[in-house]
Amino acid sequence: MRLADLRGRSVAVWGTGREGRAAVTAIAKHEPSRLIAVDDSANYLSTPWEDEFAALAPLAGGEHAQAALYTADVVVRSPGVPLTHPYLTELRARGVTVTGGSALWMAENAAKTVGVTGSKGKSTTSSLISHLLAAVGKPNAYGGNIGIPLLDLPESDLYVLELSSYQCADLTDSPRVAVVTSLFPEHLDSHGSEQAYYRDKLNLLRYGPELIVVNAEDSRLRDEIRGLTDSSGFPPVPAAAEDSRFRVEDGVVFCSDEPLFARSALELKGRHNERNLCVALAVLDGMGVDVVGLRDDLEAAVRSFRGLPHRLAEIEDPSGVTFVDDTLSTSPYSAMHAIEAYADRPLTVLVGGTDRGLDYTPLRSFLESRTLTVIGLPDSGPRIISEISDLPGVRTLVAEDLVDAVRLAREVTPAGGVVLLSPAAPSYGRFRNFEHRSEVFTQAVHDTAK
Repeated sequence: MRLADLRGRSVAVWGTGREGRAAVTAIAKHEPSRLIAVDDSANYLSTPWEDEFAALAPLAGGEHAQAALYTADVVVRSPGVPLTHPYLTELRARGVTVTGGSALWMAENAAKTVGVTGSKGKSTTSSLISHLLAAVGKPNAYGGNIGIPLLDLPESDLYVLELSSYQCADLTDSPRVAVVTSLFPEHLDSHGSEQAYYRDKLNLLRYGPELIVVNAEDSRLRDEIRGLTDSSGFPPVPAAAEDSRFRVEDGVVFCSDEPLFARSALELKGRHNERNLCVALAVLDGMGVDVVGLRDDLEAAVRSFRGLPHRLAEIEDPSGVTFVDDTLSTSPYSAMHAIEAYADRPLTVLVGGTDRGLDYTPLRSFLESRTLTVIGLPDSGPRIISEISDLPGVRTLVAEDLVDAVRLAREVTPAGGVVLLSPAAPSYGRFRNFEHRSEVFTQAVHDTAK
């Protein structure tokens, strides 16, 4: 479905945040017969619906929300509306078309888009792809889940997008280049089950992209995409595995048998970021960039690339201990990647947040052969600690809150060691968002410095 298909139809935009505002603005230009914004949250009155948007789409909230959705021809769902919402089942039973702003945008722009998704690594990989393309003379517009709704993107000849599972779920067009960085259970409360999450995530690949690039080191991803090919029958391009065209060997990044540059050119820590780099280079290669011939330009671009906020971001401290803000680590798998990145130093890890019932068995297995200290934070911290407390190399403590955890970490972490906030859980119940959790952590580090 394209934006032009909404002309003369009754449209309800479900959600009034950044994505909802972008959808209202874009749809209003196409003259629907009715356009209404819907906020079914209990506190809808506390969210301002500015006059400029109200003039385009009046707001239906509270007891009016359900009727506004059910009487629409088309509902444009914001990514924040969970795919398990009971209204969605009823909407489909009534024959109401449900789509999303990302799907409407992709229907118009798929042919000039690189779309990147993944349970971990999609932000870093998409921003790295955008950065490297610009460095070799391919300017592009960058956006998506990273912060700019697709419907707010400027006109461009090339787009690079980070796409969440919520955005991928609605797509009925695949981008020309589809990229998947990793796959593990995440956001199960919003998708309903592990398999539903994988289905929604990999929907990015289902509509004939010209090129698919995947991280071949991820065995679960390899298993889930087995048999998924584009309409021409070409299999996904693997990257980062030992037998891949793009890989890291002995501290050198290779393209087939050609050494490109030292792995140390990439400032970002961790093997997972090596894999992200290999995936990005495979994308450029698949798009026709002469990666070997332009290796010097690409090396310079890699050296200038900086990590994104809240992803293994180090905080200087006079004690000699390195504090690391990895607050965007909201799953056990991403915490495992972070721990691996600092495996050569004494390590204290702060874990815990909103308890969404995640399975921490993989984290336990990962820690069985490691020596470190783990401090549990509310609410899920004590449950995580109970999973790992009997491991011989793991010392466990429980903190009252994040500030208390920083204080405890200072007491038990030797100079030269690392205190890693990689919580393996979201914390929106106790913080406004992940940025707020980062602010509290950083402030606690400064306040407890000696």
